[in-house]
Amino acid sequence: MNLITFAQSIPKAELHLHIEGSFEPELMFEIARRNNIPIPYNSINEVKAAYNFNNLQEFLDIYYAGAGVLIHKQDFYDLTYAYLCRAANDNVKHVEIFFDPQTHTHRGISFETVIEGILEALHDARKNLDLSSYLIMSYLRHLDEDDAIRTLQQSLPYRDHITAVGLDSSELGNPPSKFAEVFSLSRDQGYKLCAHAGEEGPAEYIWEALTLLNVDRIDHGNRCLDDLKLITELSNRQIGLTICPLSNDKLQVVSDLSEHPIKTMLEHNLKATINSDDPAYFGGYINQNFTDLITPIGLNEQNIIQLAKNSFQTSFLPDTEIETYLDMIDNYVQLMPQ
Repeated sequence: MNLITFAQSIPKAELHLHIEGSFEPELMFEIARRNNIPIPYNSINEVKAAYNFNNLQEFLDIYYAGAGVLIHKQDFYDLTYAYLCRAANDNVKHVEIFFDPQTHTHRGISFETVIEGILEALHDARKNLDLSSYLIMSYLRHLDEDDAIRTLQQSLPYRDHITAVGLDSSELGNPPSKFAEVFSLSRDQGYKLCAHAGEEGPAEYIWEALTLLNVDRIDHGNRCLDDLKLITELSNRQIGLTICPLSNDKLQVVSDLSEHPIKTMLEHNLKATINSDDPAYFGGYINQNFTDLITPIGLNEQNIIQLAKNSFQTSFLPDTEIETYLDMIDNYVQLMPQ
């Protein structure tokens, strides 16, 4: 079996996926028409052409504009279930999905509409696709902390359906320390914690996420390699890093995939994982992120196995379920043709 087939077929979890970032042009065009919402594109090809940008902020501008066609519970269901089908096809066994309620509530869409559409799709995927899932509610860091606290309060009726909270959107100028209070309040409510840090922002933002927000996992974290003390801290604590290679390439976090740091992270005993981030915009779902790295950085079979195992070990799943998935990987490796 060649490495590409091996990486595509190995059981894996996806821990860094923004559901609004899985909005494929075809579905966006369909929902915009269904809801009679004008968009500045006359065809699917024009929508695809618009999915070109040069940096994180340009991407976010397009991302939020696309989210504007999502109005009804059915829209959020369709968006979510379309992603889940793609994940299942990539042999993903467990997903932990980010959603951005403020993106929608600021447009007048109720929290209830957003989450109930998503939850129904997650339920159907468990039943139809044998795909387990957790939901992560992200706070938008370009908004103020009071807004995040209001969002936390809105989430409480759905506390049993949300596993964790996160922090995303424009990183530079919006350090994790800006959200220390809402993260403390979220922890008090029993939520797990994660935060985007060290993508465009410096290693100091990762330190803040660890020491001020007390996160359980770091999303991105590329810049940790700038700080040897931080590398040691992350390694000793086995903090998960949810790395997104094609996103890093598209947003110029790395100049080329041949310079991607994930293999170096593994060499430093960091709990790096591979994820797709916003796959509709960045050119590929999780298997594409695996396979596009194989040649440029020389990923080998053991690297792929370790990345797959890391994805379950750094998930928010209970230990007993993690062990089940690790056994599934071991069985896959034992049974694969030589």
